[in-house]
Amino acid sequence: MSETMIGEAPREGSLEAPTRHPVEWKQPSFYDESSLFAELERVFDICHGCRRCVSLCNSFPSLFDLVDESDTMEVDGVAKQDYWKVVDECYLCDLCFMTKCPYVPPHEWNVDYPHLMLRAKAVKLKSGQTKVRDKILTATDKVGSLAGIPVVSQVVNAANKARGPRKVLDKVLGVHPDAILPEYHSKTLRKRLSGHQARAADAQQTANTRGKVALFATCYGNRNEPHIGEDLVAVFEHNGIPVSLVDKEQCCGMPKLELGDLEAVERAKNVNVPELLKWIERGWDIVAPVPSCVLMFKQELPLLFPDDPAVHKVKAAIYDPFEYLMLRHKDGKLNTDFKKSLGNVAYHVACHLRVQNIGLKTRDLLKLIPETEVEAIERCSGHDGTYAVKSEFHEASMKIAKPVVNRVKQMNADHYSSDCPMAGHQIENGLRDGREPEHPLTLLRHAYGI
Repeated sequence: MSETMIGEAPREGSLEAPTRHPVEWKQPSFYDESSLFAELERVFDICHGCRRCVSLCNSFPSLFDLVDESDTMEVDGVAKQDYWKVVDECYLCDLCFMTKCPYVPPHEWNVDYPHLMLRAKAVKLKSGQTKVRDKILTATDKVGSLAGIPVVSQVVNAANKARGPRKVLDKVLGVHPDAILPEYHSKTLRKRLSGHQARAADAQQTANTRGKVALFATCYGNRNEPHIGEDLVAVFEHNGIPVSLVDKEQCCGMPKLELGDLEAVERAKNVNVPELLKWIERGWDIVAPVPSCVLMFKQELPLLFPDDPAVHKVKAAIYDPFEYLMLRHKDGKLNTDFKKSLGNVAYHVACHLRVQNIGLKTRDLLKLIPETEVEAIERCSGHDGTYAVKSEFHEASMKIAKPVVNRVKQMNADHYSSDCPMAGHQIENGLRDGREPEHPLTLLRHAYGI
């Protein structure tokens, strides 16, 4: 074979690190439906010929069923309107891009399935086809501020656990009666930390960290599970890392991103990024307790706003909590004086943590605890934040979660845990044995005996 022929041979996929192209969502062509359907057909045809992602979520089986049931048994036999069935099943976990697809850029076929689904969702929203239910579920700040009012929170929490009201919610809004819904706390993390004073002068800078942290609480961490933020503060300060709560925040924008509402994402960005940048310029690092929120600032916002220098400064300064603690450990600054063992821990690795490409830092840190065994479960829980609570998708979400649930059952572990609190509750829903998940920060605090 000649050198010329070798040079012209198509490149095999997945031989190079994947690269992500900016999302050109402000270009009018982004919302052109005919252009979108042409690209969907192109990518669906590639996926149909490969089928490596069939086990990840319900989007791919939906596509392959449509193809196999068509007259031609090819993508050209699938009605264009049925493409929306495939789009609706995608919840942007990113695992197909990061772990399975051999045709992602720099491959010449240039397949970015999650961001193509994002474009389709944005087109659907623009054309007025998005359900009111989905707009309500993704309005986390508004819903949280209302449901978090004293007395109201008690009523909401009680109703969310009662069979009668849940049947009504299913019929009226399309929220499945068996889905676990988050609790709302009137005593938010902001209220709990209102008198907290960080001793910034005690910060110990290392080669990899500045040693003082500004906490982006997240809407979920503030209103739904504020104890996780309290555990984070306790653990970090036990390690000599001063923690301050940022002065204000809105939802990171991930729920609106998954809806395709990119203008709402921009509005949230315009509040959050200047606030976080203020802390960074004062010499603080940023942490957030929910993987999806960290991923939003690390990956999605930089791709949506590639020319915004402030966005990229935040990208470089925001960390997953265990990523940060393991960087401190690398520099000899992690407190390893653990008082209690954890026994056996079934640890679910959240999708939006896996795709940050930082390794299994939570597992690695928990394994430092004496007499503690940690088994990582690298499968999707199928929750997504809203997908698992929707009436039409709940059963599919539980099917996706079943391999994770089965692993937890088989391990008969002393604790089960996930960095994503919603994924933890999805596992709880599958177990149905009365045990609740414990966040890794909660487990670490317990091991420290603080």
